[in-house]
Amino acid sequence: MPVDRRRRRSVTARLAGVVSGSAAGRRAAALRDELRARRVPLHWTNMFGVIAFACVLVLFVSGFLLMFAYTPSGTRVTYDGPYAPLAGAEMSKALQSTLAITFEVPGGLLVRQAHHWAGLLLPAAILLQLAVSFFTGAFRRPRRLLWVLLFGLLITALLGGWSGYALPDDMLSGTGLRIVEGIVLGIPVVGTWLSALLFGGEFPGRIIENLYPIHVAVVPALLVLLLAARARRAYIEKPAQFAGPGRTEERIVGVPVLPELAARAGGLLAIATGVIVLLAATVTISPIWLYGPSSPGDASAGSQPDWYTGFLDGALRLVPPGWEFEWLGRTWTLAILIPLAVVGLYLVAIAVYPFVEEWVTGDHRDHHLLDRPRNEPTRTGLGVSAIVFYAALWGAGSADLVATHFHLAVESVVAGYQVLVLVGPVAAFLVTRRVCLALQKRDRDILLHGYETGRIVRLPGGEYVEVHGAVDATERYRLAGPAAMDPVDARPDEDGRLRLSERLRTTLARVFFEDRLEPVDSQTRDEAVAGGRADEAITEPEETRVGAA
Repeated sequence: MPVDRRRRRSVTARLAGVVSGSAAGRRAAALRDELRARRVPLHWTNMFGVIAFACVLVLFVSGFLLMFAYTPSGTRVTYDGPYAPLAGAEMSKALQSTLAITFEVPGGLLVRQAHHWAGLLLPAAILLQLAVSFFTGAFRRPRRLLWVLLFGLLITALLGGWSGYALPDDMLSGTGLRIVEGIVLGIPVVGTWLSALLFGGEFPGRIIENLYPIHVAVVPALLVLLLAARARRAYIEKPAQFAGPGRTEERIVGVPVLPELAARAGGLLAIATGVIVLLAATVTISPIWLYGPSSPGDASAGSQPDWYTGFLDGALRLVPPGWEFEWLGRTWTLAILIPLAVVGLYLVAIAVYPFVEEWVTGDHRDHHLLDRPRNEPTRTGLGVSAIVFYAALWGAGSADLVATHFHLAVESVVAGYQVLVLVGPVAAFLVTRRVCLALQKRDRDILLHGYETGRIVRLPGGEYVEVHGAVDATERYRLAGPAAMDPVDARPDEDGRLRLSERLRTTLARVFFEDRLEPVDSQTRDEAVAGGRADEAITEPEETRVGAA
């Protein structure tokens, strides 16, 4: 009998055929083809998003593992574990379980420290993303929502870090919680109610039990939602790019998403994850066994919050003592209300800045080309001013350590930071604008006259001049300077009245567009470049010209 030698399809091949023929398979194939055709510009600033995602990945994996051994309870027990210095000490079940993770669970210390390091690096990566988006103008239409989502990720990361900071229930976290309680109680009218709601009664109450669901459920859910919303919005909008040859508002120059960009991002993700694990394996963080158990009546000397909340602590330290008054039968403590108001306004200003700049400039166009920071002096000055303000508050959070390490009076250190937080942002804004203008003039000189080559030649008339090299096409785009902007005029309403808001807008627009050079038109630029090439050809060595002929 003849034998049927036809090759039969494997089960996986038949399953792949069924999946590819389904509606979901066709949509996946269309998405794959689109990602292969979509191009994304490459720039070193793109790495911060991958690093932030690596931190989230490490947080999720390490946090999931820690959940099996951690006990979120403030019930008091007696420690009988292997760490001898704390033998017989009374502590909460939360600290007891954390010590067990550290000294008894295999690999527990590595997982716990990886979780902590990732929690410290995540706000840093998000802040760098915000800074890059701000200084390059990537927050403008149609990407304003991306800015708001990124700011939401920052606030969520801060909430997750703060809620996790308190869960070990050691002396350091207990001191931080005592400060939080004092701040909440200082809020007029609702302070006592908020404290009872947060702590579940008298301090420390049930703070561990109340923070644990926030840390393991609310924060992860918010992170996933915000990341998904940001990824979807980034997929809908075209990525922004810097100006260059062949790059326009409609055409993107870069690499395909699949497979080049995916491979690059995957490699960086693996490197960032490896660095976090290496830090966890080699650098100690949060040594709770040295701090000991939390005690409501004690405080840890020299205690400092995690770096990303240091500016909140610094704001409280800078308000002079005794700022309070009696009104409506209540005590209004300005030493708490003013820092809360200032920090709140600072965060709100960051969140709404894209909308404010659009209103001031009247620029409602879509922007797909990024700015060089020097070409927008006012925006760059505001950004540097905000950084100086944040740095001053952040430094003030360590005023006591600065005083002890440098043998200074703590009052003098606080006074210095008070001056810095008021004068520093203004000085930074003015200096930054002048520096940006100087850099614009330098770029203009290079664009029109070329680079200095260091070659000195003697002209037939006896004059010595330096030869300037021609600027290539890529550099011409980079040095082109700020884009032309139409002046903003005050517009009366339907009744012919000039409203106060319109006058304010016109004044702010005038300030915003100060210290800008007029852009070089293409004809002047091409003539200057052609002239630079001619000068370079004239001054070539004689033997080079003869050889070329």
